[in-house]
Amino acid sequence: MQGICLRFYVQEDRKHHHVLVYEWLLEQARQLGLNGGSAFKAMAGFGRHGLLHEDHFFELSGKLPVVVEFIVTEAEADRLLTRVQAEEVTLFYAKTVVEFGWVKGLKG
Repeated sequence: MQGICLRFYVQEDRKHHHVLVYEWLLEQARQLGLNGGSAFKAMAGFGRHGLLHEDHFFELSGKLPVVVEFIVTEAEADRLLTRVQAEEVTLFYAKTVVEFGWVKGLKG
């Protein structure tokens, strides 16, 4: 199947309505009926301000990037982006065309 990989890039400690943005995004997607999504914490990264953040054992500052990813149809991606825009949340995202499907094992 053809679809969209929709990725949002957020700072791990950023909040919207007192909820971490990556959790809020996952909840919005669930409410919209998307089949799944995942949040991945980076080991290091920098954003538009050019500040490098790294995950050090004694320096867990909450400033690392988190990628929230959804593999969805074009319509589902549009619904989620519309929801984010309606909430007036400013987020960076990337949309990529992908092929997706299931690999079924012999016992699956």
